[in-house]
Amino acid sequence: EAKAAIAETRSAGITTMMITGDYLETAYAIGKELGIADHESQAIMGAELNDKSEEEIRKIVKEKRIFARVSPQNKVQIVDALKANGEITAMTGDGVNDAPAIKRADIGVSMGITGTDVAKNTAEVILTDDNFATIVNAVEEGRIIYANIKKFVNFLLSCNIGEVIVVAAAMIIDLILVFSNSGFRFPTPLSPIMLLWLNLVTDSLPALALGMEPGEKGVMEEKPRDPAEPIIGKKEMSSIIVQAIAIGVATLAAFAIGYFYFGHGLSGEEKLAEGRTMTFATLILAELFRAMAARSETQTMSEIGWFSNKSMNMAILIGVSLLLIVLYIPFLASLFRVSFMTLKEWVPTLILATIPFLATEIHQGMQEKK
Repeated sequence: EAKAAIAETRSAGITTMMITGDYLETAYAIGKELGIADHESQAIMGAELNDKSEEEIRKIVKEKRIFARVSPQNKVQIVDALKANGEITAMTGDGVNDAPAIKRADIGVSMGITGTDVAKNTAEVILTDDNFATIVNAVEEGRIIYANIKKFVNFLLSCNIGEVIVVAAAMIIDLILVFSNSGFRFPTPLSPIMLLWLNLVTDSLPALALGMEPGEKGVMEEKPRDPAEPIIGKKEMSSIIVQAIAIGVATLAAFAIGYFYFGHGLSGEEKLAEGRTMTFATLILAELFRAMAARSETQTMSEIGWFSNKSMNMAILIGVSLLLIVLYIPFLASLFRVSFMTLKEWVPTLILATIPFLATEIHQGMQEKK
C-alpha cells in the first residue's frame, strides 16, 4: 500500500523522504517506483553531508528526497535541518541506529513488529503492523478529529452567545424603558431553569454528536495547518457571529410574538408564560437545527447528506422529544412554567427556528464560493 499512501501524502501537502542504508542506485530505483523522487538529482549519499555546514544541509533537504548510505549522525542532521526550515518532522525507523533521529523528530514512529526495544522506547508512536499506510490513515483520522473539535466548539459558542444576546437585549430594552419613564417593564425571555436545561441537556447531545462526525470529502487534499493557528480563526469567528445574531434575533422575535400577540388579553403571569414558552421552544429547535448545519465548515447539508451522521440524528430526536415532554407533561410544564402550545403557536415557532439554519447554509455557501 506504500505507493498509494505516498501519493495521498503528496495531495495532503506532506513530503515523504527516504533515508536508507542501501546503495544510491538501489534507493533511487525504489524511490522512483514509489513516487518519492522523479530524478536522480534528488538522491544523495549520506557521506556528502559530513563536510557540509548546517546552512548547506538546510538547503540540501529542501531539494533532495532520497538519502542513501546514511549514518546515524546523518539521520540526526537531516531531522535537525528539516526542523530548522520550519517543517514538522516525523521520523520512522526500527533499529538502534534510528533511535537518535526518532528522538530528535517532532513525532518519532517505530516499527512494532521488526522494531528494536530501543526504537520502541524512544518513539511516540509504534506501528503494530509496520505499514506506512497506517501512518497516512492516522494523519487522516487526526485531521477529522481536529475538524470535529472545531465544529462543536463553533456550535457551542454560537449557541451560548446567542443566548447571551437574548438575555442582554431584553435587559437593555428594559433599561431603556425604565429611563424613558414609560411605566412598562420588558420581562426576561428565559427563566434560569430554561437556560440550565438548554445548556445541560439540549446543547450537550448535539455537541457530542458533532465529535463523531464522519470525515468530510477532501480532508486529505487540504494543506497542513499552521501549528500556531488558533482553533477559532477569522473564518470561524465570522460564522459564530452570524449564527449568534441569527439565534438571538429569531428567539427575541418568538418572545415578542408569544408575549404581545398570543398573550394579548391574558393576565401578567399567563402572558409571560406564553412568551417564554415560544422562546424556549424556538431556541431549542434553532440550536438543534444549528447543530445539523455545523456538521461542515464549508459544505451545505445537501452536499454532506442529511442523515449521514446517525449520532446527530439520534441527538436531534432526543432533543425534540425532551422539548415535547417539558411542554406537554403537566408536572414538568408546571416546573418550567410553560403554557400549552397549540398548532397556531407551532407554525411561527418552526419558521423562526429555521432562521439560524438558513443563515448557516447561506454563509457556508458564500464561503465555498470564495
